[in-house]
Amino acid sequence: MMFRRTAKASIVTAAATRGGFLLRALAVTGSVCVWTMSPGLVHAEKRMAVIPTQTIYPGEIIEASRLEEVEVTNPALTGDYATSTEQVTGKVTSRTLLAGRVILMSGLRDPYTVERGKAVRIVFTNGPLTITAGGSPLENAAVGDLIRVRNTDSGVIVSGTVMKDGTIHVVAK
Repeated sequence: MMFRRTAKASIVTAAATRGGFLLRALAVTGSVCVWTMSPGLVHAEKRMAVIPTQTIYPGEIIEASRLEEVEVTNPALTGDYATSTEQVTGKVTSRTLLAGRVILMSGLRDPYTVERGKAVRIVFTNGPLTITAGGSPLENAAVGDLIRVRNTDSGVIVSGTVMKDGTIHVVAK
């Protein structure tokens, strides 16, 4: 709501939008109130949302063929819902997505690059020196995540960042 106070008396002009109409109120000394409705003055931008065309279960990778973009008709819909199929394609859902319901971004994650217990390559680089070893991740992780990995040769647990090729780059302490 927007208010503007004029210099004379106590005249206040207020403007608000209700159902695509611009409502204006002019109050003079608090006793007289005149409302005018002007259709077409407010042009809301179309909001889009992504909905699944069929139920998608937790752990499934979301495919574009199972999605549809629709116009948002509920003005009360707010939050972190997906607005384009590019935002959600290739992501993994952590909760059940029902057909016809908006997809919340908080319920999605990137697919895991490394999985707990599966063999990975640990890489440590310091200048021209590069040391590699076999390791076993102690948790699931996506690209860019910082995780703990057990060196399979020594049993020492180190922390490193997951790279796109599935290796873990360890940082020096």
